[in-house]
Amino acid sequence: MIELHYWPTPNGWKITIMLEECGLPYTLVPVRIGRGDQFKPEFLKISPNNRMPAMTDDAPAEGTQPVAVFESGAILLYLAEKSGQFMPTDLAGRYAVMQWLMWQMSALGPMAGQDGHFKIYAQEKIPYAVSRFENEVDRLYGVMDRRLGEAEYLAGDNYSIADMACFPWIMTHKAQGLTLDVFPNLKRWYATLRARPALQRGLAVGKEWKASITGMDEEARKVLFGQNAANTAR
Repeated sequence: MIELHYWPTPNGWKITIMLEECGLPYTLVPVRIGRGDQFKPEFLKISPNNRMPAMTDDAPAEGTQPVAVFESGAILLYLAEKSGQFMPTDLAGRYAVMQWLMWQMSALGPMAGQDGHFKIYAQEKIPYAVSRFENEVDRLYGVMDRRLGEAEYLAGDNYSIADMACFPWIMTHKAQGLTLDVFPNLKRWYATLRARPALQRGLAVGKEWKASITGMDEEARKVLFGQNAANTAR
């Protein structure tokens, strides 16, 4: 059984979407990131970067020892291999998926995350930071739009883990004050994925947990944005 350490955020949604899409059974362990669960010693054992999602699999395809995986991109690759789904088997197809997955991990996620931080969460609004990250996210939307003008999905003709990785970071566009209207190919792709029942189920996982913690209180702000090497050592 897969045990997913999770909180409903874009990086968490990537994994619940994949689990719902591929039909693997799983259980959930909530990681209340605004209350510091990600810094507990037991979580550190499976996620040394103190970030969720992370997972363990007590029935891996090879061997008898449980496998622990952290980093959402690595988890998606693991689940694709375990399930035999949403990852091509031919060399060109595999690398088409992997390059867009790496692009999400290195570009879309970090830049959209910083854009959201400076627009929504930062107590001091810094115009340069807001403009810098908004422009970069706009550029990245353009990259996706051009690619999706060439192919139905990011890696080609078939829906894959690359699409699952990118979707949650596009889903936040309205909260960040962005629009898809000027990116018609991206808008078409977004609507196609948004209509998938399994994707909708993945987005709904843990929704009630998030609703139980309202707003960005000072405790959450300190936990999420005030950590360094010294004060995260537990």
